[in-house]
Amino acid sequence: MVFKGVASCAVVLGIASGAVAQGANLNGDALRQALAGKTVLLHTPVGSIPINYQRNGTMSGRARSMQMYVGSEQDNGTWWIKADQVCQKWTKWLDGKSHCFTLRLDGRVVHWRSTDGRTGTATIA
Repeated sequence: MVFKGVASCAVVLGIASGAVAQGANLNGDALRQALAGKTVLLHTPVGSIPINYQRNGTMSGRARSMQMYVGSEQDNGTWWIKADQVCQKWTKWLDGKSHCFTLRLDGRVVHWRSTDGRTGTATIA
C-alpha cells in the first residue's frame, strides 16, 4: 500500500490477546477483536499514523506528517473482515480504493502484508 510516494504504508493493525499463537496469522474473529475499538499506530518512514477502528466498521486517521503525500491531513473510511483478511477503504486516501491485508502477530508487533505483496508493521497505541 503506497501513500503517493511513501513506500510500504498500510493502514491497518492491532494486537490480539494471548488467544493467538506468536508468529501466527490472525484470522476471523481474532482479526475483528484485534482492531475493533482500537487505535493503531501505523509505522511509516516519516512517523506514525494513528488509525481509529470503530466497532461499527468505520475508521478515521490523521496523517499530519504525511499530508503532502496523502493529499489531506485526515480521512475517514470503512473496514471489514473478508476471507481471513482485514479490508479497508478510505474516502480520500489511497485513491478511495479497497485494500486487503493479512496480519501476523510477532510479540508486541503486528506485521501486515497486502494482497499486492507490500509489507509493514504497526502497534496498538
